[in-house]
Amino acid sequence: MRYIALVFIFLLSLHADEEYQLGKGVQAGSLPLYIGGYFSLDYKHTDDIDRYRVDDVAVMGYGNYEKFSYLAEFEFKEMYVETHENGVKDSTNNDKLYTERLYLDYNFNENYMLRAGKYNSQIGFWNLLPVNVLRETTSNPMSTSILFPKFTTGLGSSYISYGEGELKVDVMLQHNNDISYEYNNYKIDEHYGFGVSYERDDYTLKLNGGYFHNLDSYAVQDNLYYLLLSAKYESHKYQILSEIGSQKSKNDYTTDYALYVQGLYRFNEQHIGVIRVESYDDKVNETDDDILIFGYTYRPLYPIAIKSEYQFHSRSSQNQFLFSFSVLF
Repeated sequence: MRYIALVFIFLLSLHADEEYQLGKGVQAGSLPLYIGGYFSLDYKHTDDIDRYRVDDVAVMGYGNYEKFSYLAEFEFKEMYVETHENGVKDSTNNDKLYTERLYLDYNFNENYMLRAGKYNSQIGFWNLLPVNVLRETTSNPMSTSILFPKFTTGLGSSYISYGEGELKVDVMLQHNNDISYEYNNYKIDEHYGFGVSYERDDYTLKLNGGYFHNLDSYAVQDNLYYLLLSAKYESHKYQILSEIGSQKSKNDYTTDYALYVQGLYRFNEQHIGVIRVESYDDKVNETDDDILIFGYTYRPLYPIAIKSEYQFHSRSSQNQFLFSFSVLF
């Protein structure tokens, strides 16, 4: 961490004569390279456990040159965790640096793009916002963790057509080992997926499907298929976001269904209220739950998020309060 901080201070000094904007990163001289990052701290309270965590500490490099653009993101995950359970204190440290994203894009024109490297699987809406500060709740819906691989290492491409609305087609291809296996929710060496979305005015509808090969030695099924339908309505004051999907093996459904519906209301630019309803039935892990979440986000500036939420679970022992502080710099 000391070396990352020194690099960031050095790059900041290169542009000391320019006004720095929080969340925009720092340009390295006149190079097509910007250095930025983010961090998040969070707290969880249940009837039995209090947990304090330095969850994400990440540094990013990104930029573009002519038809090329790129992003490199390296992160310490759960760098420090302290728990208090039944009067017993425990703490852990993790100093391993993970490669979260590392990819290069080539933009043929405004319609076609080709990507190579490790990137967020272009599935649904929520999975495209991997950074805590960019979301309006500290927690993620369970559907984003149990249906499909969050990250793909390989090739990706997209086609966009502009007319009365915007039609976008995505393709994801992986037939190789992952980068940082531990950082993905599934350990995979194959992933073939597609996405089709249509956006017009305030509405967007999206369909995703695909196949992946699960390398987890504890997995009952290793060849898995998923399907996800997503919808979004967005206006100045409101956002309604919903995703519903399922996962199956060749013989049976491994996740019958996983869904969420989230409503968001912007009181103003700084204050945001959130309500989310979730439900899922995961046969592999033999878990199912219905969840109701009330959340509130305060943004003194957009790159800073102070968030709190309370979760009501169908199994009351899992009810919990979450609080987080995150910054994009």
